[in-house]
Amino acid sequence: MYGSGQLVPEICEDLGTNNEQKIWASALGQLQVEIPRPNYETWLKPTSAVSLADDTLTISTPSPFAAEMLEKRLYGTIHRAVSKVAGRKLNVEFKVHGTNGTEPVEPIVKSPYNGSSDSLSAGANRPVDEKGYRKSYILKPSFNFDTFVVGPSNRLAQAAAAKVAETPGTIYNPLYIYSEVGLGKTHLLHAIGHVFTKRKLSVISVSSERFTNEYISAIREGTADKFRERYRGADALLVDDIQFITSKPQTQEGFFHTFNELHMAGKQIVITGDEPASKSLLQERIQSRLSGGLEVDLQPPDYESRYAIIQSKAPELDAAVLDQIAQCSHQNVRELEGALNRVIAFSQLVGDPVTPELADQALKSLLAEKPKDSVNVLDVLTAIAEFTGVSVDSILGKRRDKATAGARRMAMYMLREEVHLTSSRIGQELGGKDHSTVLYAQKRFTELLETDSSLRQSLTTVKDIITRSRRAAIQSG
Repeated sequence: MYGSGQLVPEICEDLGTNNEQKIWASALGQLQVEIPRPNYETWLKPTSAVSLADDTLTISTPSPFAAEMLEKRLYGTIHRAVSKVAGRKLNVEFKVHGTNGTEPVEPIVKSPYNGSSDSLSAGANRPVDEKGYRKSYILKPSFNFDTFVVGPSNRLAQAAAAKVAETPGTIYNPLYIYSEVGLGKTHLLHAIGHVFTKRKLSVISVSSERFTNEYISAIREGTADKFRERYRGADALLVDDIQFITSKPQTQEGFFHTFNELHMAGKQIVITGDEPASKSLLQERIQSRLSGGLEVDLQPPDYESRYAIIQSKAPELDAAVLDQIAQCSHQNVRELEGALNRVIAFSQLVGDPVTPELADQALKSLLAEKPKDSVNVLDVLTAIAEFTGVSVDSILGKRRDKATAGARRMAMYMLREEVHLTSSRIGQELGGKDHSTVLYAQKRFTELLETDSSLRQSLTTVKDIITRSRRAAIQSG
Protein backbone atom coordinates (compact mmCIF):
# COMPACT_ATOMS: atom_id res chain seq x y z
CA MET A 1 0.00 0.00 0.00
CA TYR A 2 1.35 3.42 -0.97
CA GLY A 3 0.36 5.08 2.29
CA SER A 4 2.75 2.80 4.16
CA GLY A 5 5.51 3.29 1.62
CA GLN A 6 5.15 -0.27 0.31
CA LEU A 7 4.25 -1.65 -3.07
CA VAL A 8 3.24 -5.17 -4.00
CA PRO A 9 6.62 -6.86 -4.77
CA GLU A 10 5.58 -8.56 -7.98
CA ILE A 11 4.46 -5.22 -9.43
CA CYS A 12 7.80 -3.60 -8.65
CA GLU A 13 9.69 -6.55 -10.14
CA ASP A 14 7.58 -6.57 -13.28
CA LEU A 15 8.03 -2.87 -13.92
CA GLY A 16 11.67 -2.52 -13.28
CA THR A 17 11.48 0.63 -11.17
CA ASN A 18 14.16 2.44 -13.18
CA ASN A 19 12.42 2.14 -16.53
CA GLU A 20 10.75 5.49 -17.16
CA GLN A 21 8.58 4.23 -20.03
CA LYS A 22 7.13 1.36 -18.02
CA ILE A 23 6.57 3.51 -14.96
CA TRP A 24 4.76 6.17 -16.95
CA ALA A 25 2.71 3.64 -18.94
CA SER A 26 1.53 1.98 -15.73
CA ALA A 27 0.86 5.34 -14.08
CA LEU A 28 -1.23 6.39 -17.09
CA GLY A 29 -3.29 3.23 -16.69
CA GLN A 30 -4.08 4.22 -13.11
CA LEU A 31 -4.69 7.88 -13.99
CA GLN A 32 -7.12 6.89 -16.72
CA VAL A 33 -9.38 5.49 -13.99
CA GLU A 34 -8.97 8.42 -11.58
CA ILE A 35 -9.25 11.38 -13.97
CA PRO A 36 -12.32 12.31 -16.07
CA ARG A 37 -11.92 11.04 -19.62
CA PRO A 38 -11.98 14.46 -21.35
CA ASN A 39 -9.16 15.69 -19.07
CA TYR A 40 -7.17 12.53 -19.62
CA GLU A 41 -7.55 12.68 -23.41
CA THR A 42 -6.63 16.36 -23.56
CA TRP A 43 -3.73 16.59 -21.12
CA LEU A 44 -2.25 13.16 -20.40
CA LYS A 45 -2.72 11.01 -23.48
CA PRO A 46 -0.29 13.07 -25.68
CA THR A 47 2.53 12.83 -23.10
CA SER A 48 5.53 10.51 -22.96
CA ALA A 49 8.33 9.70 -20.52
CA VAL A 50 11.70 11.28 -21.34
CA SER A 51 14.03 10.24 -18.54
CA LEU A 52 14.34 9.10 -14.94
CA ALA A 53 17.29 10.50 -12.98
CA ASP A 54 17.88 11.48 -9.36
CA ASP A 55 14.36 10.31 -8.43
CA THR A 56 12.85 12.77 -10.93
CA LEU A 57 10.67 11.47 -13.77
CA THR A 58 10.69 13.87 -16.74
CA ILE A 59 7.56 13.90 -18.90
CA SER A 60 7.31 15.44 -22.36
CA THR A 61 4.19 17.47 -23.20
CA PRO A 62 3.09 18.87 -26.58
CA SER A 63 2.73 22.50 -25.42
CA PRO A 64 3.59 24.91 -22.58
CA PHE A 65 -0.12 25.16 -21.78
CA ALA A 66 -0.38 21.41 -21.32
CA ALA A 67 2.66 21.49 -19.03
CA GLU A 68 1.16 24.33 -17.00
CA MET A 69 -2.17 22.52 -16.70
CA LEU A 70 -0.52 19.32 -15.50
CA GLU A 71 1.59 21.20 -12.95
CA LYS A 72 -1.18 23.42 -11.59
CA ARG A 73 -4.19 21.12 -11.59
CA LEU A 74 -3.07 17.50 -11.69
CA TYR A 75 0.38 17.34 -10.11
CA GLY A 76 -0.73 15.80 -6.81
CA THR A 77 -2.68 13.01 -8.50
CA ILE A 78 0.15 12.33 -10.98
CA HIS A 79 2.77 12.36 -8.22
CA ARG A 80 0.86 9.77 -6.18
CA ALA A 81 0.29 7.49 -9.17
CA VAL A 82 3.93 7.60 -10.32
CA SER A 83 5.30 7.03 -6.81
CA LYS A 84 2.91 4.16 -6.21
CA VAL A 85 3.91 2.45 -9.44
CA ALA A 86 7.65 2.98 -8.89
CA GLY A 87 7.53 1.81 -5.28
CA ARG A 88 9.23 4.97 -4.02
CA LYS A 89 8.66 8.71 -3.92
CA LEU A 90 9.43 10.31 -7.28
CA ASN A 91 9.26 13.95 -8.31
CA VAL A 92 7.72 14.70 -11.68
CA GLU A 93 8.97 17.40 -14.05
CA PHE A 94 7.21 18.46 -17.24
CA LYS A 95 9.05 19.63 -20.35
CA VAL A 96 7.75 20.85 -23.66
CA HIS A 97 8.79 18.71 -26.59
CA GLY A 98 9.99 20.74 -29.55
CA THR A 99 11.93 20.34 -32.78
CA ASN A 100 15.21 20.96 -31.04
CA GLY A 101 14.69 18.59 -28.15
CA THR A 102 12.96 19.59 -24.98
CA GLU A 103 12.36 23.01 -23.56
CA PRO A 104 12.00 23.00 -19.75
CA VAL A 105 9.04 24.51 -18.05
CA GLU A 106 9.60 25.99 -14.59
CA PRO A 107 9.40 22.85 -12.41
CA ILE A 108 7.66 22.60 -9.09
CA VAL A 109 10.07 21.72 -6.33
CA LYS A 110 8.62 19.23 -3.90
CA SER A 111 8.84 19.35 -0.16
CA PRO A 112 10.54 16.40 1.52
CA TYR A 113 7.44 16.04 3.64
CA ASN A 114 4.56 13.98 2.29
CA GLY A 115 5.22 15.14 -1.25
CA SER A 116 3.52 18.48 -0.67
CA SER A 117 4.05 20.90 -3.50
CA ASP A 118 6.01 24.11 -3.33
CA SER A 119 8.30 26.09 -5.63
CA LEU A 120 11.29 27.98 -4.32
CA SER A 121 12.14 31.59 -4.83
CA ALA A 122 15.62 32.74 -5.69
CA GLY A 123 17.02 30.84 -2.72
CA ALA A 124 16.22 27.37 -4.10
CA ASN A 125 19.81 26.19 -3.93
CA ARG A 126 20.74 27.78 -0.65
CA PRO A 127 22.42 25.53 1.93
CA VAL A 128 20.50 23.48 4.45
CA ASP A 129 21.25 22.94 8.11
CA GLU A 130 22.21 19.65 9.68
CA LYS A 131 18.58 18.57 9.97
CA GLY A 132 17.93 19.16 6.29
CA TYR A 133 15.73 22.24 6.50
CA ARG A 134 16.06 24.83 3.78
CA LYS A 135 17.29 28.22 4.94
CA SER A 136 14.80 29.93 2.64
CA TYR A 137 11.26 28.82 2.07
CA ILE A 138 8.95 28.66 -0.84
CA LEU A 139 7.60 31.41 -3.04
CA LYS A 140 6.12 30.90 -6.49
CA PRO A 141 7.74 33.38 -8.91
CA SER A 142 4.56 34.08 -10.89
CA PHE A 143 2.55 34.92 -7.76
CA ASN A 144 3.35 38.61 -7.36
CA PHE A 145 1.41 41.88 -7.16
CA ASP A 146 2.02 42.68 -10.84
CA THR A 147 0.22 39.51 -11.96
CA PHE A 148 -2.69 39.85 -9.53
CA VAL A 149 -5.74 41.24 -11.34
CA VAL A 150 -7.68 43.60 -9.07
CA GLY A 151 -11.48 43.87 -9.22
CA PRO A 152 -14.43 44.62 -6.92
CA SER A 153 -14.34 41.09 -5.51
CA ASN A 154 -10.74 41.31 -4.23
CA ARG A 155 -9.84 45.01 -4.05
CA LEU A 156 -9.87 45.22 -0.25
CA ALA A 157 -7.75 42.10 0.18
CA GLN A 158 -5.23 43.29 -2.40
CA ALA A 159 -4.98 46.73 -0.80
CA ALA A 160 -4.45 45.21 2.65
CA ALA A 161 -1.79 42.84 1.33
CA ALA A 162 0.02 45.70 -0.43
CA LYS A 163 -0.04 47.80 2.75
CA VAL A 164 1.38 44.93 4.80
CA ALA A 165 4.11 44.40 2.22
CA GLU A 166 4.96 48.10 2.41
CA THR A 167 5.01 48.38 6.23
CA PRO A 168 5.55 44.94 7.78
CA GLY A 169 4.83 44.50 11.46
CA THR A 170 3.26 47.95 11.97
CA ILE A 171 -0.41 47.73 11.01
CA TYR A 172 -2.68 44.84 10.02
CA ASN A 173 -0.67 42.35 12.04
CA PRO A 174 -1.70 39.63 11.73
CA LEU A 175 -3.34 39.80 8.30
CA TYR A 176 -5.83 36.98 7.82
CA ILE A 177 -7.05 36.34 4.26
CA TYR A 178 -9.89 33.87 3.74
CA SER A 179 -11.96 32.59 0.84
CA GLU A 180 -13.07 29.43 -0.86
CA VAL A 181 -10.62 27.62 -3.13
CA GLY A 182 -9.05 29.15 -6.21
CA LEU A 183 -9.74 32.84 -5.58
CA GLY A 184 -6.21 34.15 -4.96
CA LYS A 185 -5.35 33.71 -1.27
CA THR A 186 -2.06 31.96 -1.98
CA HIS A 187 -1.25 34.44 -4.74
CA LEU A 188 -1.47 37.38 -2.33
CA LEU A 189 0.46 35.47 0.35
CA HIS A 190 3.35 34.83 -2.03
CA ALA A 191 3.19 38.38 -3.41
CA ILE A 192 3.78 39.72 0.10
CA GLY A 193 6.64 37.28 0.51
CA HIS A 194 8.32 38.45 -2.70
CA VAL A 195 8.32 42.07 -1.50
CA PHE A 196 9.78 41.04 1.85
CA THR A 197 12.46 38.95 0.16
CA LYS A 198 13.51 41.84 -2.07
CA ARG A 199 13.92 43.92 1.08
CA LYS A 200 16.27 41.24 2.45
CA LEU A 201 13.89 40.21 5.21
CA SER A 202 14.00 36.67 6.57
CA VAL A 203 10.76 35.09 5.36
CA ILE A 204 9.25 31.70 6.15
CA SER A 205 6.42 30.76 3.78
CA VAL A 206 4.93 27.39 4.64
CA SER A 207 1.73 25.39 4.29
CA SER A 208 0.03 24.37 7.51
CA GLU A 209 0.67 20.74 6.54
CA ARG A 210 4.40 21.36 6.31
CA PHE A 211 4.42 23.26 9.59
CA THR A 212 2.68 20.29 11.18
CA ASN A 213 5.11 17.74 9.77
CA GLU A 214 8.14 19.74 10.83
CA TYR A 215 6.74 20.37 14.31
CA ILE A 216 5.97 16.70 14.89
CA SER A 217 9.36 15.69 13.48
CA ALA A 218 11.13 18.15 15.78
CA ILE A 219 9.36 16.72 18.84
CA ARG A 220 10.02 13.13 17.79
CA GLU A 221 13.69 13.73 17.08
CA GLY A 222 14.37 15.97 20.07
CA THR A 223 15.15 19.07 17.98
CA ALA A 224 12.38 21.33 19.27
CA ASP A 225 14.89 24.05 20.22
CA LYS A 226 16.16 24.26 16.63
CA PHE A 227 12.58 24.34 15.35
CA ARG A 228 11.70 27.24 17.64
CA GLU A 229 14.93 29.07 16.84
CA ARG A 230 14.35 28.84 13.09
CA TYR A 231 10.72 29.92 13.11
CA ARG A 232 10.94 32.57 15.80
CA GLY A 233 14.04 34.06 14.23
CA ALA A 234 12.12 35.02 11.06
CA ASP A 235 11.13 38.57 10.19
CA ALA A 236 7.86 37.35 8.67
CA LEU A 237 5.81 34.17 8.88
CA LEU A 238 3.41 33.31 6.04
CA VAL A 239 1.15 30.31 6.63
CA ASP A 240 -1.17 28.96 3.93
CA ASP A 241 -4.41 27.03 4.58
CA ILE A 242 -4.43 27.26 8.38
CA GLN A 243 -7.70 25.24 8.51
CA PHE A 244 -5.76 21.99 8.11
CA ILE A 245 -4.42 22.16 11.67
CA THR A 246 -7.89 22.34 13.25
CA SER A 247 -7.86 18.61 14.06
CA LYS A 248 -4.30 18.72 15.45
CA PRO A 249 -4.31 20.15 19.00
CA GLN A 250 -0.59 19.59 19.54
CA THR A 251 0.28 21.47 16.36
CA GLN A 252 -2.07 24.29 17.35
CA GLU A 253 -0.19 24.52 20.63
CA GLY A 254 3.12 24.90 18.80
CA PHE A 255 1.65 27.39 16.35
CA PHE A 256 0.11 29.47 19.15
CA HIS A 257 3.45 29.92 20.94
CA THR A 258 5.28 30.62 17.68
CA PHE A 259 2.63 33.19 16.77
CA ASN A 260 2.95 34.91 20.17
CA GLU A 261 6.73 35.14 20.05
CA LEU A 262 6.74 36.66 16.58
CA HIS A 263 3.86 39.03 17.28
CA MET A 264 5.37 40.33 20.51
CA ALA A 265 8.62 40.94 18.63
CA GLY A 266 6.81 43.05 16.03
CA LYS A 267 7.30 40.53 13.23
CA GLN A 268 4.71 40.34 10.45
CA ILE A 269 2.33 37.37 10.32
CA VAL A 270 0.09 36.59 7.34
CA ILE A 271 -2.33 33.66 7.43
CA THR A 272 -4.78 32.25 4.87
CA GLY A 273 -7.79 30.04 5.51
CA ASP A 274 -11.13 29.00 4.06
CA GLU A 275 -13.46 30.66 6.62
CA PRO A 276 -13.63 33.63 8.98
CA ALA A 277 -11.55 33.01 12.09
CA SER A 278 -14.62 33.06 14.33
CA LYS A 279 -16.27 30.26 12.34
CA SER A 280 -13.21 28.02 12.18
CA LEU A 281 -12.43 25.11 14.48
CA LEU A 282 -9.15 26.61 15.58
CA GLN A 283 -8.63 26.98 19.32
CA GLU A 284 -10.36 30.05 20.69
CA ARG A 285 -7.09 31.67 21.65
CA ILE A 286 -5.84 31.35 18.06
CA GLN A 287 -9.16 32.68 16.73
CA SER A 288 -8.74 35.63 19.06
CA ARG A 289 -5.22 36.33 17.79
CA LEU A 290 -6.35 36.25 14.16
CA SER A 291 -9.36 38.46 14.85
CA GLY A 292 -7.08 40.96 16.62
CA GLY A 293 -5.52 41.96 13.31
CA LEU A 294 -7.31 42.46 10.00
CA GLU A 295 -9.57 39.89 8.34
CA VAL A 296 -10.27 40.25 4.62
CA ASP A 297 -11.99 37.93 2.17
CA LEU A 298 -12.01 37.30 -1.56
CA GLN A 299 -15.17 36.69 -3.58
CA PRO A 300 -15.62 35.02 -6.99
CA PRO A 301 -14.67 37.41 -9.80
CA ASP A 302 -17.37 39.26 -11.74
CA TYR A 303 -17.46 39.37 -15.54
CA GLU A 304 -15.14 42.38 -15.84
CA SER A 305 -12.59 40.76 -13.55
CA ARG A 306 -12.77 37.46 -15.42
CA TYR A 307 -12.21 39.27 -18.72
CA ALA A 308 -9.22 41.17 -17.29
CA ILE A 309 -7.69 37.97 -15.91
CA ILE A 310 -7.94 36.19 -19.25
CA GLN A 311 -6.61 39.21 -21.11
CA SER A 312 -3.60 39.43 -18.79
CA LYS A 313 -2.76 35.78 -19.47
CA ALA A 314 -3.44 35.78 -23.22
CA PRO A 315 -3.32 39.36 -24.56
CA GLU A 316 -2.89 38.11 -28.11
CA LEU A 317 -6.37 36.59 -28.26
CA ASP A 318 -9.20 38.32 -30.08
CA ALA A 319 -11.60 40.33 -27.90
CA ALA A 320 -14.51 38.15 -29.02
CA VAL A 321 -12.70 35.04 -27.80
CA LEU A 322 -11.86 36.66 -24.47
CA ASP A 323 -15.50 37.65 -24.07
CA GLN A 324 -16.64 34.14 -24.95
CA ILE A 325 -14.49 32.56 -22.22
CA ALA A 326 -15.32 35.25 -19.65
CA GLN A 327 -19.06 34.75 -20.20
CA CYS A 328 -18.85 31.14 -19.07
CA SER A 329 -19.80 30.37 -15.51
CA HIS A 330 -16.70 29.71 -13.37
CA GLN A 331 -16.60 29.10 -9.65
CA ASN A 332 -13.07 30.43 -9.28
CA VAL A 333 -9.98 31.67 -11.09
CA ARG A 334 -8.59 28.16 -11.51
CA GLU A 335 -11.62 27.08 -13.50
CA LEU A 336 -11.31 30.24 -15.58
CA GLU A 337 -7.66 29.50 -16.33
CA GLY A 338 -8.57 25.92 -17.14
CA ALA A 339 -11.09 27.07 -19.75
CA LEU A 340 -8.49 29.38 -21.31
CA ASN A 341 -5.88 26.62 -21.36
CA ARG A 342 -8.38 24.26 -22.93
CA VAL A 343 -9.13 26.66 -25.77
CA ILE A 344 -5.44 27.25 -26.51
CA ALA A 345 -4.56 23.55 -26.23
CA PHE A 346 -7.44 22.67 -28.54
CA SER A 347 -6.10 25.16 -31.07
CA GLN A 348 -2.63 23.64 -30.92
CA LEU A 349 -3.87 20.07 -31.12
CA VAL A 350 -6.01 20.64 -34.23
CA GLY A 351 -3.54 23.07 -35.80
CA ASP A 352 -6.03 25.92 -36.28
CA PRO A 353 -5.86 29.53 -35.01
CA VAL A 354 -7.96 30.58 -32.04
CA THR A 355 -11.20 32.00 -33.39
CA PRO A 356 -14.63 32.45 -31.78
CA GLU A 357 -15.78 29.36 -33.66
CA LEU A 358 -12.88 27.26 -32.42
CA ALA A 359 -13.33 28.56 -28.86
CA ASP A 360 -16.99 27.62 -29.02
CA GLN A 361 -16.05 24.10 -30.10
CA ALA A 362 -13.45 23.76 -27.35
CA LEU A 363 -15.78 25.08 -24.67
CA LYS A 364 -18.57 22.76 -25.80
CA SER A 365 -16.31 19.81 -25.04
CA LEU A 366 -15.71 21.37 -21.64
CA LEU A 367 -19.44 21.68 -21.09
CA ALA A 368 -19.84 18.01 -21.93
CA GLU A 369 -17.68 17.36 -18.88
CA LYS A 370 -19.21 20.18 -16.81
CA PRO A 371 -22.64 21.40 -17.94
CA LYS A 372 -23.47 25.05 -18.28
CA ASP A 373 -25.27 25.31 -14.98
CA SER A 374 -22.78 24.56 -12.23
CA VAL A 375 -23.26 21.47 -10.10
CA ASN A 376 -25.35 22.12 -7.00
CA VAL A 377 -26.06 20.34 -3.73
CA LEU A 378 -29.15 18.54 -5.04
CA ASP A 379 -27.26 17.26 -8.10
CA VAL A 380 -24.65 15.65 -5.85
CA LEU A 381 -27.08 14.15 -3.35
CA THR A 382 -29.39 12.80 -6.05
CA ALA A 383 -26.52 11.14 -7.92
CA ILE A 384 -25.14 9.55 -4.75
CA ALA A 385 -28.60 8.30 -3.83
CA GLU A 386 -29.05 6.77 -7.30
CA PHE A 387 -25.68 5.01 -7.14
CA THR A 388 -25.75 3.79 -3.53
CA GLY A 389 -29.46 3.13 -3.05
CA VAL A 390 -29.41 5.31 0.06
CA SER A 391 -32.15 7.93 -0.10
CA VAL A 392 -31.42 11.64 0.09
CA ASP A 393 -33.52 11.84 3.27
CA SER A 394 -31.30 9.18 4.87
CA ILE A 395 -28.12 11.04 3.88
CA LEU A 396 -29.53 14.17 5.47
CA GLY A 397 -30.80 12.29 8.52
CA LYS A 398 -29.16 10.71 11.56
CA ARG A 399 -28.91 7.04 10.50
CA ARG A 400 -25.44 5.59 11.07
CA ASP A 401 -25.54 2.21 9.35
CA LYS A 402 -22.55 1.41 7.14
CA ALA A 403 -24.23 2.16 3.80
CA THR A 404 -25.68 5.49 4.95
CA ALA A 405 -22.44 6.58 6.60
CA GLY A 406 -20.51 5.78 3.42
CA ALA A 407 -22.94 7.72 1.24
CA ARG A 408 -22.88 10.67 3.63
CA ARG A 409 -19.06 10.68 3.68
CA MET A 410 -18.96 10.73 -0.11
CA ALA A 411 -21.45 13.62 -0.12
CA MET A 412 -19.30 15.66 2.26
CA TYR A 413 -16.27 15.09 0.05
CA MET A 414 -18.03 15.88 -3.23
CA LEU A 415 -19.74 19.00 -1.91
CA ARG A 416 -16.28 20.37 -1.19
CA GLU A 417 -14.64 19.27 -4.43
CA GLU A 418 -17.50 19.71 -6.91
CA VAL A 419 -19.67 22.47 -5.40
CA HIS A 420 -16.81 24.27 -3.58
CA LEU A 421 -18.65 24.73 -0.30
CA THR A 422 -16.91 25.38 3.00
CA SER A 423 -17.11 22.80 5.75
CA SER A 424 -19.57 24.89 7.76
CA ARG A 425 -21.86 25.31 4.75
CA ILE A 426 -21.69 21.57 3.99
CA GLY A 427 -22.71 20.81 7.55
CA GLN A 428 -25.71 23.13 7.21
CA GLU A 429 -26.76 21.55 3.91
CA LEU A 430 -26.56 18.05 5.37
CA GLY A 431 -29.03 18.53 8.15
CA GLY A 432 -26.99 20.67 10.54
CA LYS A 433 -23.93 18.43 10.87
CA ASP A 434 -21.09 19.75 12.99
CA HIS A 435 -18.13 21.41 11.26
CA SER A 436 -15.66 18.96 12.82
CA THR A 437 -17.72 15.99 11.63
CA VAL A 438 -17.51 17.26 8.06
CA LEU A 439 -13.77 17.80 8.28
CA TYR A 440 -13.18 14.31 9.66
CA ALA A 441 -15.39 12.69 7.01
CA GLN A 442 -13.59 14.53 4.20
CA LYS A 443 -10.20 13.52 5.57
CA ARG A 444 -11.26 9.89 5.93
CA PHE A 445 -12.70 9.75 2.41
CA THR A 446 -9.51 11.27 0.97
CA GLU A 447 -7.42 8.65 2.76
CA LEU A 448 -9.60 5.83 1.44
CA LEU A 449 -9.28 7.15 -2.13
CA GLU A 450 -5.51 6.67 -1.88
CA THR A 451 -5.79 2.93 -1.38
CA ASP A 452 -9.24 1.80 -2.56
CA SER A 453 -9.50 1.59 -6.36
CA SER A 454 -13.15 0.50 -6.16
CA LEU A 455 -13.99 3.68 -4.25
CA ARG A 456 -12.25 5.77 -6.92
CA GLN A 457 -14.31 4.00 -9.56
CA SER A 458 -17.48 4.62 -7.54
CA LEU A 459 -16.64 8.31 -7.35
CA THR A 460 -16.11 8.42 -11.12
CA THR A 461 -19.47 6.71 -11.67
CA VAL A 462 -21.28 9.23 -9.46
CA LYS A 463 -19.65 12.10 -11.37
CA ASP A 464 -20.80 10.51 -14.63
CA ILE A 465 -24.36 10.31 -13.28
CA ILE A 466 -24.24 14.04 -12.45
CA THR A 467 -22.90 14.87 -15.91
CA ARG A 468 -25.61 12.85 -17.67
CA SER A 469 -28.34 14.40 -15.54
CA ARG A 470 -27.14 17.96 -16.13
CA ARG A 471 -26.72 17.34 -19.85
CA ALA A 472 -30.26 15.95 -20.07
CA ALA A 473 -31.59 18.96 -18.18
CA ILE A 474 -29.86 21.36 -20.57
CA GLN A 475 -31.14 19.52 -23.64
CA SER A 476 -34.70 19.39 -22.32
CA GLY A 477 -34.54 23.08 -21.41
